Amino acid sequence: MKFIDFPLRGEFIPLDALLKATGLAPSGGAAKAQVAQGQVLVDDQVELRKTCKLRAGQRVTCGDVEVQLQPGAPATCIQPKRTKS
Repeated sequence: MKFIDFPLRGEFIPLDALLKATGLAPSGGAAKAQVAQGQVLVDDQVELRKTCKLRAGQRVTCGDVEVQLQPGAPATCIQPKRTKS
């Protein structure tokens, strides 16, 4: 089995987006089809919700690949620079 550690950029990532981002699906449509066909497990349970929110600590298994979601840097809001008028 192949293992991938995936750092989150925010609080969560939708399941179909994770499959695409990790290369487990070549497109969003293919990712949604894999989920609909019951080919994806989340924490060892078949997951049929295509856009379920995945958070740090969860595991996703697709075929012989397991993805472990890791906490990433917290999302930040960048304030635009103010210019003098």
